[in-house]
Amino acid sequence: MNEHVAQVRACSDMEEYLFDLNGYLILRNALTPAQVAACNHTYDELDAANVEGRGWHGNVVVHNSGRQEGLIFQQLYEAGPVWEELLDHPSWYGKAIHFIGTDDPENFDGHHGPAFIDECFGTIRGPGGAQRLHSGGHVGTIRTQFRYHAGKFHCGQINVLMAFNDIGPGDGATMVIPGSHKSNIRHPQTVAMEKRGEEVSVDGVEGAIECHLKAGDALLFVDAIAHGSARRTNPGQRRIAVYRYGPSWGHFRLPYRPSPELLERLTPRRRSLVYPHGKEVLPPGRAA
Repeated sequence: MNEHVAQVRACSDMEEYLFDLNGYLILRNALTPAQVAACNHTYDELDAANVEGRGWHGNVVVHNSGRQEGLIFQQLYEAGPVWEELLDHPSWYGKAIHFIGTDDPENFDGHHGPAFIDECFGTIRGPGGAQRLHSGGHVGTIRTQFRYHAGKFHCGQINVLMAFNDIGPGDGATMVIPGSHKSNIRHPQTVAMEKRGEEVSVDGVEGAIECHLKAGDALLFVDAIAHGSARRTNPGQRRIAVYRYGPSWGHFRLPYRPSPELLERLTPRRRSLVYPHGKEVLPPGRAA
């Protein structure tokens, strides 16, 4: 059995049950200490860049809106070798593929794989930082859906949130409402998109729990689950990154694209994850 097939099947019966029941899993010690240190080194550099508004640090987008979401980084897979390792990291890659439910997960021809990372971002939040409650099963969009049919999961988007420092009480932990990925009714405390800039958090939301993580842990969850974060009240920073996996037929959420240099140096499988579109077949006389 090749490495690709082996990783695709890396999901236990208990993980299947708990993911179906709750909509998320906590993966302890998903990253090595060396990987955590390398990611924090990148964040030290991005934080020190002192970007105002939106700008670039190399091929990474840095967005400093001044809002409660904190510093936001896009295209993190451009930031160096450790970020490339995270694309198909064995701690979660097989699970993500399993829950997406690709039609033929064992078919990988070197160009087309079973999944697509449509967004790769991270945040640094200091005291006061938070994220509103959003999503939920009632939304029903295909892109974020949770679905189980004919003995298989068919989830539109699986998020893997990695912690680069300890996130406990007072640290602005990610919060979820277990089971809300199957809800048919909007949570009365959900914050509408048009209010996303307001100072709101998930603190005090009925049914929501904090997902406390140690540095190197990862939180895997279907995007349909209602989620957000507590407000950070402790000093220091909350440092996380999120890789968002979906079916290979998906498209980029934002207008950013992987650089030619990145595509050139990635392994075939990693390249298929960030740009699963094969060589175009065009009518005669039409250039790509």
